[in-house]
Amino acid sequence: MKRILLAAVNAKYIHSNLAVYSLRAYARKRGLPVELAEYTINQSKDEVMKGIFQYKPDVLCFSCYIWNISFIRELIADLHKVLPGTDIWVGGPEVSYDAVKVLEENSGISGVMRGEGEKTFAELAAWFVLREGDSSTCNVDKHPEIREILGITYRDEQGQIQMNPDREIMDLSEAPFPYEELQDFEHRIIYYESSRGCPFSCSYCLSSIDKRLRFRNLELVKKELQFLIDQKVPQVKFVDRTFNCKKEHAMEIWQFLLESDNGVTNFHFEIAADLITEEELDLLAKMRPGLVQLEIGVQSTNLETLEAIKRKMDFEKVGEIVQRIQKSHNIHQHLDLIAGLPYEDYESFSKSFRDVYRLHPQQLQLGFLKVLKGSYMEAHLEEYGGVYQDKEPYEILATRWLPYEDVLRLKLVEEMVEVYYNSGQFQNLMKAMEENYSNMFQFFAGLGAYYEERGYLKLSHTRIRRYEILLGFLEEKFPEEIQKYRELAVLDVYARENAKSRPSFAADLGEYKDRRRKFFRQEEETRELLPSYEGYDWKQMMKMTHVEILSAVSKERKAVLFDYKVRDPLTGSARQIDVTDCMDWN
Repeated sequence: MKRILLAAVNAKYIHSNLAVYSLRAYARKRGLPVELAEYTINQSKDEVMKGIFQYKPDVLCFSCYIWNISFIRELIADLHKVLPGTDIWVGGPEVSYDAVKVLEENSGISGVMRGEGEKTFAELAAWFVLREGDSSTCNVDKHPEIREILGITYRDEQGQIQMNPDREIMDLSEAPFPYEELQDFEHRIIYYESSRGCPFSCSYCLSSIDKRLRFRNLELVKKELQFLIDQKVPQVKFVDRTFNCKKEHAMEIWQFLLESDNGVTNFHFEIAADLITEEELDLLAKMRPGLVQLEIGVQSTNLETLEAIKRKMDFEKVGEIVQRIQKSHNIHQHLDLIAGLPYEDYESFSKSFRDVYRLHPQQLQLGFLKVLKGSYMEAHLEEYGGVYQDKEPYEILATRWLPYEDVLRLKLVEEMVEVYYNSGQFQNLMKAMEENYSNMFQFFAGLGAYYEERGYLKLSHTRIRRYEILLGFLEEKFPEEIQKYRELAVLDVYARENAKSRPSFAADLGEYKDRRRKFFRQEEETRELLPSYEGYDWKQMMKMTHVEILSAVSKERKAVLFDYKVRDPLTGSARQIDVTDCMDWN
């Protein structure tokens, strides 16, 4: 019997590869002997090679993406030498749109599966199995010749490259559930699709090429989601390109998740916020905090840019929806911007950043345009004066509007936003900065320049060191307010952890030692503020919580109690209670 191996090389261990699981499920349903192996790009090439070699596959198939294509090319070049009798096939977006070129440049590859893969892979696997005359377990609909298999480009027996016609898309409900054989759910993110295709035509996205939008049967979807809920999977990421493009479909799934919530699993959706209706808003407001998170691709607020990339979006409506969702404080929102789009220069991007930052999402993702093979953007890049990296991730290097110098400046902003905003560890300080900057883009740009000038970008920093660097920057900019910023930094530190060592920028609380003890002795008697600490004496409560004394923030003494048993479900920050009036200041 032929040994057929599907190999996935993921970006991280916690990721799963939906494509190979789907291909295996479809093939096994037809009695085809398919195995599956997952690796990561963080493993050494030798380790992955050893793992694959030990399978001794007759047919080896790789799923190719922007994050793994170079790794896989190098693997194939060497695997072809140690497994000379193995047929090596590839599929996925990184090889589908220039399949002939892939074969011309990679002699170790036997063929390319183009586009949607379930039926193509099953027929190809059947061809390999039946070519050996073994049909004992195979129950495919037909036994095709390789020249009859749609959606493949391959080398024939004479070594000539042949391209068979494209395959028609399938009914998405025909695809079997891919995860029934996954054993370890505990530390994995599961990717799931309830639809394929996209109704929009964004020029930078491959989904815009296939506008044949189709949906999976909702009863199947609910049955499969229930399985994942029962397994207490930590996170399920829907890969639907615009999950809420069909209101009835989105509503029924969201209602099901509300009713089936296990208190653990989080569900991630990419949505178009300006399509959200009042009925959907009402339903989302009922969700357990942390049950659902939403990713909203804004990309730009420059109208000329949006028109050029064929993106339809009412940003005013987006802003209203984001703020409406925020009021319930139960849904993590992630908003995206893309730098390097046509008609957007440095100043225009800073305005787009300002517009999105003012909405205060939990995460603001500043990404850079990736020029994907087969996209409209790739075909029209010359007219934009665009150049991009030869190697994946094919990131934009410059355009007519954005020279490389400005790309580098935006890279600094990206890093500072990731550290100081998206981490959620500097919330008090960020709010204070908003009082000093009308456009927070200027703050992050200035801080990035400060890092670069002092050589900090080349070093690895602890969390406390990040605070110290930021305070150094603020002392230069706003020396008269530095004491207030130091106290805000202390609040941010203790909001995340009950630090056993006082930060270097924190005031000495020695003079308040007796007052703090007296406060906890009183709390031991009343249990008014810390009722969940029943059974603990005042000394234990004092160790398990923290009281910080401030004087500069409000220009008078203030005491804040941090309760680490109760945390904000969206930010992870400890509950904070103003206990100024509970302290004996005499």
